Amino acid sequence: MRIVLTILFTVSSIALLAQSEYDQKTISVKRTAQPVKIDGDMNDIAWAEAEPAGNFWQNFPFDTLPAGQQTEIYMAYDDTYLYVATKCYSVGDDYVVPSLRRDYSAGGSDNITLLFDPFTDRTNAFVFGLNPYGVLREALISNGGAQNSRDWDESWDSKWFGAAKIHEGYWLAEFAIPFTTLRFKEGSQKWYFNSYRFDTQNNENSSLTHIPRNQIIINLAYMTPMEWEEPLKKSGSNVSLIPFITGATTRDFEENPTQSDGNFNIGGDAKIAVTSGLNLDLTINPDFSQVEVDQQVTNLDRFEIFFPERRQFFLENADLFGSFGTRNINPFFSRRIGIVEDTAAERNIENTIFYGARLSGKLDNNWRLGVLNMQTAKDQQNGLPGFNYTVTALQRKLFSRSNLGLIFVNRQAIDKDSTDLFNPYNRIIGLDYNLASSDNRWTGKFFFHKSFTPGISSQDWAYGTQLEYNVRLFRLRWRHDHVADDYNAEAGFVRRTNIIRMQPQARLQFYPTTGPVNQHGPGIETDITVRPDSGRIDHALEFNWFISFRNRSRLTFRLQNSFTRLLDEFDPTRTDATPLPSFTEYNYTGVRIDYNSDRRKAFAFSLRPYFGQFFNGRRINLAGNFSYRLQPFGSIALNYSYNRISLPEPYATASLFLIGPRFDITFTRNLFLTTFIQYNNQIDNININARFQWRFQPVSDFFLVYTDNYTTDFNVKNRAIVAKLTYWLNL
Repeated sequence: MRIVLTILFTVSSIALLAQSEYDQKTISVKRTAQPVKIDGDMNDIAWAEAEPAGNFWQNFPFDTLPAGQQTEIYMAYDDTYLYVATKCYSVGDDYVVPSLRRDYSAGGSDNITLLFDPFTDRTNAFVFGLNPYGVLREALISNGGAQNSRDWDESWDSKWFGAAKIHEGYWLAEFAIPFTTLRFKEGSQKWYFNSYRFDTQNNENSSLTHIPRNQIIINLAYMTPMEWEEPLKKSGSNVSLIPFITGATTRDFEENPTQSDGNFNIGGDAKIAVTSGLNLDLTINPDFSQVEVDQQVTNLDRFEIFFPERRQFFLENADLFGSFGTRNINPFFSRRIGIVEDTAAERNIENTIFYGARLSGKLDNNWRLGVLNMQTAKDQQNGLPGFNYTVTALQRKLFSRSNLGLIFVNRQAIDKDSTDLFNPYNRIIGLDYNLASSDNRWTGKFFFHKSFTPGISSQDWAYGTQLEYNVRLFRLRWRHDHVADDYNAEAGFVRRTNIIRMQPQARLQFYPTTGPVNQHGPGIETDITVRPDSGRIDHALEFNWFISFRNRSRLTFRLQNSFTRLLDEFDPTRTDATPLPSFTEYNYTGVRIDYNSDRRKAFAFSLRPYFGQFFNGRRINLAGNFSYRLQPFGSIALNYSYNRISLPEPYATASLFLIGPRFDITFTRNLFLTTFIQYNNQIDNININARFQWRFQPVSDFFLVYTDNYTTDFNVKNRAIVAKLTYWLNL
């Protein structure tokens, strides 16, 4: 007993000392009198005078040891830039760099990433990263980076400078981030900061701040204080103009095969810093022709598919507007603006935007404000009036990391002649409380939204509750949503109304210290949907076992049982075959296996087979991805999905193919070519999208985009070629 008590006391003391050590770690940022040359050599006086921060902790494969290959962080600043240098020690120089494209994916590659929280709320952060070849990436983190993909936005683009160089036994990265790119409170002298590094040769993820393995590495609950030598001043004039010119030629072979339509367009954006934390974004006649096409999916569901926003204007502070409710009960979804869903053809069509304005950012350490106004044009061809969209969001920080948010959404038809087909207005007012404890053990959301539509005065609300408890050994989650029958969010995304949905989940997490398995454990996930007037209409029950291997491959076994009561007739193949009749019930069970190989290898793949029952028949599904890395000049990938659905007569039996080869070539760090081909026989479409990009100045680009659509028997539907030139001008 004495020995046991001694061991426990020693381990506890070490843990407390370690906790104290990384809790008390602080980075000092000293002013430099001379600008730093960004070249990856660290020969400047500023680095000799800076105090390095180090002692990185492992996050993978363990979280109880210091990093095997350490990293040192140096910081300095002047009136214009925040300078950061990182020295990344390594066991060799066989680095994994998948491509030279900006905004690369960090997983499976060598890189160093910096996270800045200027308002010390541990809820929002700016992200900047470099790899050993000096390729840049940036992103935004919102909602604390808890556990959700909605918290990470890598589509955000900003103007900054970076360089890296490989030396013997280590590689160096240098950053110069303009204060005009960051949002901060004037006079502030303390930020929060963290840095994490992926080291493929040592098979290690590490971070400056110690982060438990049950939390993801971007979690903002775990940050290090960053103290400036002097209070920060306003960075001076901060106005940027981003004009563009486009030229396009299109041809619709189905409507008029002999006529080509030409189009010339000019417009632009402006970014104006109202304060150091509040930014005004303006756009006139915006054009998003360079945005990459959505990746198609085989739709075997009865409801609309969610595709994320990719357009640059809507991205900064997007969480302030778009994170209310949940993904499936969202009062404002920015893709509703300027893009109209054609439900008959299952495609999206563009609706011209005249102008837009967005005021967003931090008022102080506790308050965030967002105001958005957009105006779209009347579209006679598709029978659409002009709409004005106004969104106002206000968020107040509570306690250490929680917040209370209020949103108001107004969609107003301005063409009175069209109000017989469209509601003259639709409005939403909502209140959300987002819970995040200081250590992120407790997270959750509680919301209530009410819609206002002419002629509807009751049953027009939605509310939800979500609560999660996450510790090292287990994770528990409860989610409960209720969407009333007449809740109407025309500028939002709501998959179903008149439902009550419950989703309890539980998972155990084990961490072996020896052997090939790094983490594993069983989980139970349930999803039950009922109608208040008719009882259960859907359920999905799943027992799974997740295995993460030390070589970074992952394997999950899933046993799934589903129940569906159709309220309307439905063809599960969505091929216009004989539908299953309404008011029929189905209970079906299947097995699914998910496997992802080690992405550090030049050849990587994923497999997701499913075998089992499907409604009143059977389904075999083979899906996944193959990729081959042509380091560092790009990759060749193939996404695939095959569904064999066999239902008894007179219902459908179909073989559905979705094949998407992708060629991503990066000639240099400023010259890219992406070609994406998608064959989808479910919607009888072959899509070819090729995009050439030349970044001739920071955040200034020339794009050449070619798009073709065919039927699956290779009859051309439509074709377009677009050239676009954008230039970022600082005033």
